Amino acid sequence: MREPLSLFPGDDVLGLMTDFYELTMVAGYWSTGHMPRATFEAFVRALPPNRQYLLTAGLEQAVHYLLNLQFTGRDIDWLRSLDEFRHVKPGFWNYLRAFRFDGDVWAVPEGTVIFGGEPLVRIAASLPVAQLVETYLLTTLNVQTLIATKAARICDAAEGRPVVDFGARRAHGPQAGLLAARASFIGGCVGTSNVHAARTLGIKPVGTQAHSWIMSYDDEFQAFQAYADVFPQNTICLIDTYDTMEGARTAARLGHVLKGVRLDSGDLVQLSHKVRCVLDEAGLNHVKIVGSSDLNEFTIREMLAAGARIDLFGVGTDMVTSKDQPALSVVYKLVEIEKDGAPRPVVKLSAGKATLGGAKQLFRFHDGSGRFCRDVLAKADETLEGGEALMVPVIHSGKLVAELPDLTAIRQRARQQIGSLPPHLREFRGLADYPVGLSDGLRRVQENPVQGVQYDI
Repeated sequence: MREPLSLFPGDDVLGLMTDFYELTMVAGYWSTGHMPRATFEAFVRALPPNRQYLLTAGLEQAVHYLLNLQFTGRDIDWLRSLDEFRHVKPGFWNYLRAFRFDGDVWAVPEGTVIFGGEPLVRIAASLPVAQLVETYLLTTLNVQTLIATKAARICDAAEGRPVVDFGARRAHGPQAGLLAARASFIGGCVGTSNVHAARTLGIKPVGTQAHSWIMSYDDEFQAFQAYADVFPQNTICLIDTYDTMEGARTAARLGHVLKGVRLDSGDLVQLSHKVRCVLDEAGLNHVKIVGSSDLNEFTIREMLAAGARIDLFGVGTDMVTSKDQPALSVVYKLVEIEKDGAPRPVVKLSAGKATLGGAKQLFRFHDGSGRFCRDVLAKADETLEGGEALMVPVIHSGKLVAELPDLTAIRQRARQQIGSLPPHLREFRGLADYPVGLSDGLRRVQENPVQGVQYDI
């Protein structure tokens, strides 16, 4: 009987964690000797609907990939067995055996707010090396930026009330759940139900009991009391298995050992008021009310506007899948290539997918109150007076040169960034109205790309 596959990738398979055409291009570049230094940038062309900004996340996993990327003998043996590679010269396999990322990386720090058209990451290396890393960089930047942004919106809606990631079982697989827990914490969540994420990332684990716990006992009070006996310091009771109000009165019988009750169904606004009254009448003013059940930024904002008496929110599906906008189209495009010993800008002119040539820096300007007021894309070597340069060196010649912040520091940066947004960019519907311009230097770059085509700015 065949043993099942876990499909959890380790560092020994990083070489093959890519799209097939990346490898055929690498083989083609090597075979034809077309290996100039090239610069690629990852960015989102435009913000998706109902997103006023994006909150970057995933850089640390991208850096780990770049520093550990290699091809094993097993990888190479499998690739050599494929029909597509049968005409590739034997020397190519030696090239893959020695393959390492030896290029340079600049990036905006994790937890930074960005807008459409702005680079998250810039990669400069020999063309085959810079090309190969596209797929992995995009997948890790896409998913974590998507979910960190969603989590930031949900935490904003909660108006300072704690939000916990309840999405482990709703994510698109166990690995996605781990990444989602990380991104949700960056976005502002205070804890996670994902135990592996809690241990690995140093996030507070949160959870009590399910309806099955209640249903397995003869009556509700017996179930609550049994839980309180084992976890007196963390007695939070799920009170809507049968009748919510009766559940609230039953939980109140536990007395001051009760720390919280959870509402997971019904009209949370009305129920939270009624439950609060039951608890307060029993002298349990300290008991917190936890709300869950298919929540998102829209429902949370509406509930609080209607006066919901909820102290903490548990959010799962909508956050870890970003259900209303479940995909983020970060793209990775060639912007500069070495020609005749000097870097030259490269542009793409496809309808709706045109790109700006040249390696870039991103500058942010603040108004007198410290809020963001405009961004400017500039040449990578430009300096704009009064502007904050957001892209910083992370890897140089294949070596880490930046001190990667811990997750708490990234979360703190994200909070500061969200707090610096103009108020209209913290709305949940519509499209952002935030100016992103080009420096005079970058405009001039577009006048002489490699193909000799004028870029229409």
